[in-house]
Order: sequence, then structure tokens, then C-alpha cells
Amino acid sequence: MSRSFRVDLGYPTILEFRGPDAVRFLNGQMTQDVKLATCEAALPSCITDAKGKLQFRVHLTAMKEGVIWVTAPVGVAEELEARLTKYLIADDVEVTDNSGEYQLYHLVGAPAPAAGHSLARRSNRYGVEGIDLWVPVDYPIDFPATLPEISADDLETFRITNGVPAWGSELVEGMLPPEAALEATDISYHKGCYIGQEVISRVKTAGKVNRNLVRLTAGGNVPVEPGDILISEEGDECGAVTSVAPIADDGPRYLLGYLKRTAGRDGLQVRSHGGLYPVTIP
Repeated sequence: MSRSFRVDLGYPTILEFRGPDAVRFLNGQMTQDVKLATCEAALPSCITDAKGKLQFRVHLTAMKEGVIWVTAPVGVAEELEARLTKYLIADDVEVTDNSGEYQLYHLVGAPAPAAGHSLARRSNRYGVEGIDLWVPVDYPIDFPATLPEISADDLETFRITNGVPAWGSELVEGMLPPEAALEATDISYHKGCYIGQEVISRVKTAGKVNRNLVRLTAGGNVPVEPGDILISEEGDECGAVTSVAPIADDGPRYLLGYLKRTAGRDGLQVRSHGGLYPVTIP
């Protein structure tokens, strides 16, 4: 895999919030401190319900003072806007759906190419620093040969090797964000109140969740699949695999999965296709 590559993320959902109350309002909806999103860097954030359970994972991108983009995967604009504007009552905030107006590329290992009308923001989407490049649909861009598009298998392997959770695999609606170690990237414990804040803070104070996201390795030829059960040294079911790297490169195959908090970290096995195979937490 090239040291420098680009990821084509298509045409994500873009909700633009603008107005004198935009930042304050969004701060009451997000786990992240919205004030930290700048015109240089985009930040990930969770949106939770009153019980602290995950509803959406988004990215926050500041356009200019008082203008914030809340971006998410394609196809959730209506649902996301309904969730956020449910609490928009007397605030001076205007919301616009800009979905489909920009194509998003994520660049790793290279600066953004000069391109008029595009918007570049530092962003860490895959466990390393990269750049989000937003390109208007009317202004296509030609990338240099030194910045090839990464294949789907290479990208999935890169993500899993770096221990980055993905929506639909490690991240699902209704879970507690700290289970996926998102407190390091998506949660601010030093900001004001937001929907679900009391529960998230209580989890931090208690210092424990029922399960934790772990990165695992197995032999390159082990026939492991998402959904396979993890077995403790004592022979008990103690978790499950959520993602499997498609590429092993004649070495260990990286996995992601959830492990019960009470389970030991040594002597783990995965039950797959009727067999038991050793797995380790590197």
C-alpha cells in the first residue's frame, strides 16, 4: 500500500448551522466541544440521547465564525436534522441542508493539492493525521499519480490495524460511546451540558463499562469472521469479533471486537467454523 493515498468518501450529509447562537446551540447537542472545531481542523463527535446512548457520529467543520458544518455519511440528512432541530426553539440559528453539493476526499501522507474553491481541514479519520478535502461538484479535481485512491480492502485493513471503529461494525445506535474508546477523540469532559452528558460523565466517574473495544491479532490463515465468539482462558464466552482485516500480508490478521470488562486478557481464543484458535491483544 502506498504511503500516500486518498479515500473517496462520496457526497456526505452536510447540515450547515449559522447564526449568533449556532456554536452555543450545537454545544448543547454534541459530546465534543464545538468551539474546538476551527477553520484548520475538523473534529469527530457523538450525538446521544438522554440516556447517553449513541444516535449519530458526525464530524464538525467550521467554515467561518458562527458557521459550522455537521457532516455525516450519505443518506441521513433528514433524520439527523430532525434530531438536532428538535431542541431548536428560541435560538438564533439557521439550518441549511447542503448535502450533495460537495464531494469529500480524505488524504493521508500528502498535502492537499492546490484547487480553487475546495476546502481543506486537518482530520484524523483512520488513526493517523490526514486532510479532509471538500470539493464542490462543479469543480472536479485531478489528483497526482503520487496520491492514488486506496482500494476498499486496503482501507479496511488500514482502519482495523489502527484500531478505528466504524459505523455498522463497532458503532451501532443505542450503544454507549465510551465502550468504543471514543472518549479520546469524540468526548469533551470540560464543556457545558449536552443531551446525555449526565450518563456519559457518570460512566467516566465510575471508570468502567460492561465491555471494551479491543484490537486483536490472529494467525493469517485463521478463518475468523465478524460475529465469531471470543472465549476466555477459562472457557467462557467473553465477547465477539466485529471486524476482520481482509489482508494479512503473510503475517498476523488484525481484528476488532468487544471484550467483557471482567474477562482476562490472556489465553483468549476465537471460536470459528467449529474450531478454537488463539488470539492475542497486541
